[in-house]
Amino acid sequence: MEACINCPRGCPVNRRLCGPENTARVARSQLHYAEEPCISGTNGSGAVFFAGCNLRCVFCQNYKISALPPWKVEVTEYTPELLSGVFLELRGRGAHNINLVTPTPHIGVIRDALLTARNAGLDIPVIWNTSAYETVQALRLIEGLVDVYLPDLKYLSRESGLRYSGAPDYWQAASSAVLEMARQVGGAVFDERGLIRKGLIIRHLILPGLRRESIRILDWIRENLPGTVYVSLLAQYFPEHRASEFHEINRRITKFEYDSVLDHFREIGLRNGYQQERVSAVKDYVPEF
Repeated sequence: MEACINCPRGCPVNRRLCGPENTARVARSQLHYAEEPCISGTNGSGAVFFAGCNLRCVFCQNYKISALPPWKVEVTEYTPELLSGVFLELRGRGAHNINLVTPTPHIGVIRDALLTARNAGLDIPVIWNTSAYETVQALRLIEGLVDVYLPDLKYLSRESGLRYSGAPDYWQAASSAVLEMARQVGGAVFDERGLIRKGLIIRHLILPGLRRESIRILDWIRENLPGTVYVSLLAQYFPEHRASEFHEINRRITKFEYDSVLDHFREIGLRNGYQQERVSAVKDYVPEF
């Protein structure tokens, strides 16, 4: 009944919300071209989409693989040794990086797999693509194995965290996690092709009705992180999964919401980053699992 340390929920290890951790559950591994340009490049990012999630957002666009079994798609369970083979296979196909999507429930297995893959010659950056709802203690288990952190800072208020993710402590946990990520890898470093080699890119998905929280999150980034940190503002939200049960988010963001967040980004002096256009709010950006 020992508590899991991967995320702030602290579930008993044999009854984790995100499932058991003795193997890593993978829904798909592929060359992925829909990430930020510095990640996808020309050859694609070596994306490994893990099944199960400790956050469980009501609007999750990857809901087919985020909930517990029975999943709506085929899922393969990997030991650390087999998972390391997946990483090396993606490297062999020309992937610019290994992109670990929703890795938090599988930290232990992934850590062992990365150690094995590094010893076998894995020499491309490893990206930790996460909701940021994880503990500092867990992140320190992978220090030195992750080159790029790609957290999605979702919302700031206790009310939003509770209503949309069942996590009233989301901001407290996620902001602490992001500061730990920054400590480990510092600001973004790129190679001569413009591909990221090391650093931190903070994603933020602009949500309907929450533009004021978006603005406060940008203020926090400006005040607490170095200027070399990149921010990726995402406009791809559309109602999915259980969003129709929450009337206030059962719509796409408006032009006013989008423009006001982008304007604030510029007004407070943030310079480095990416932005999505509102036309991105379509299912085309959701992988086919």
